[in-house]
Amino acid sequence: MARIAGVDLPNDKRADVALTYIFGIGRTKAERICDACKVDRARKIKELSDQEVRAIREEINNNHKVEGPLRTEIQMNIKRLMDIRCYRGLRHRRGLPVHGQNTKNNARTRKGKKKGAIKRK
Repeated sequence: MARIAGVDLPNDKRADVALTYIFGIGRTKAERICDACKVDRARKIKELSDQEVRAIREEINNNHKVEGPLRTEIQMNIKRLMDIRCYRGLRHRRGLPVHGQNTKNNARTRKGKKKGAIKRK
């Protein structure tokens, strides 16, 4: 089992699909990484040699921000928005949709479970 950027890649997946298990790498970036390392995308992870896995690992470490550092950067960007009290930062702080979606009927994912009206006796 190949381990790249702290993630165990599944052996039975194609190389370009398996790389998408790493946070920060999607299909397009995975294909570009395979092309840069001259690895056939259709080959499965278990079929790759140690040298090819090492080449992929070095390509990712040197040229791409993934996993922990990427998560940290995203969190710091959100914190910066909240600190400068811009509109987007306020929406993050209140747990509401950030990108202009309507909240009258939907947005349950961001707003959380419905808060029912309190009945008085």
